[in-house]
Amino acid sequence: MLGWSVIIVGATLFVAYANGANDNFKGVATLYGSGTSGYRGALAWATITTLAGSVTACFVATELISVFQGKGLVPAQLSESEPFVAAVILGAALTVMFATRIGMPISTTHSLTGALFGGGLVAVGLDLGFEALAINFLMPLLISPLCAVAIATFGFSALSRLPKLVGLDRESCLCLDVRAPSMVTPEGLVFVETTPGLRMIVEREVVCSQSQSRKIIGVNGRKLLDAGHFLSAGAVSFARGLNDTPKIVALSLVAGAFDLRVSILMVAVAMALGGLLKARAVAWTVSKKITGMEPDHGLWANLVTSFLVISASKWGMPVSTTHVSCGALFGIGIANGQAHCQTIRTILAAWLLTLPAAALLSAGVYLLVVQL
Repeated sequence: MLGWSVIIVGATLFVAYANGANDNFKGVATLYGSGTSGYRGALAWATITTLAGSVTACFVATELISVFQGKGLVPAQLSESEPFVAAVILGAALTVMFATRIGMPISTTHSLTGALFGGGLVAVGLDLGFEALAINFLMPLLISPLCAVAIATFGFSALSRLPKLVGLDRESCLCLDVRAPSMVTPEGLVFVETTPGLRMIVEREVVCSQSQSRKIIGVNGRKLLDAGHFLSAGAVSFARGLNDTPKIVALSLVAGAFDLRVSILMVAVAMALGGLLKARAVAWTVSKKITGMEPDHGLWANLVTSFLVISASKWGMPVSTTHVSCGALFGIGIANGQAHCQTIRTILAAWLLTLPAAALLSAGVYLLVVQL
């Protein structure tokens, strides 16, 4: 029916928009959090690379589509039911959008899983594939963040020594009030009297303004590290687009209004808009509130995240980019001793509530739809 097709396509674009608002910035959180990039630059880079991942999903992540059509979890005839599909999509979208409003980084994957379970439970009772739920959905969602925490924590100590070994420590300059009494020597050294009786020696401005980082094959080492950080953040956003787009597209294909590639393109655009317009609250949480970090910390967290998510996408495992990226940041915080424990506890509580909240919303929407 045309009416159901319109509802399902609209709901799909809504969940894609909510996904972009909650998830788009997570890939570049370390760029903003470490001061490597400003908010706008990081957001633009996230948008471009996420779009690239979404387009690539047409070719390498189609296995996730069958998983998130409820394969093995709900009876085949139910996964093709338009009221059920609409309820699942709306339940997930409402969950993600509410979390976005309060600045909580939750998982769209987790929300879709809970919505599938809640809607299915109301529709068919206990005639659900609980084994499929455990193996295909819950196990990857539980294991992936633990892997991210472990790899980020134990690999960090070794990686953190690398910048120092090659002379890539970040330099610091001290800015002083030029109106303070001063004296300049013939060699260019500046003596500044900051308080009566207290003098500071300041190197020439031209020397202070130049980077002291060692050059590697003719390239400034700090700039090389920052470039690697940007590329790694782009890899995370690419992986997110690759992994999340098929999940969102999966149920909308039931409507039959568009083919796979058109659906992916529409979802990719909606995700980009959500990120551009509504990402700021979650961006602040994941960039500033989980842990303090330096650029090399962010680089390592991004490498861990992109490796795990891209690998999972290739094998059709529905891991959560949110769980993996936040898990990597948790690990960095543990390793560098700057973890903000209260924020981490709040995020973990939000994760625990995501599945039952999405299940309840999906069940409620399904009951309302079938009554109407």
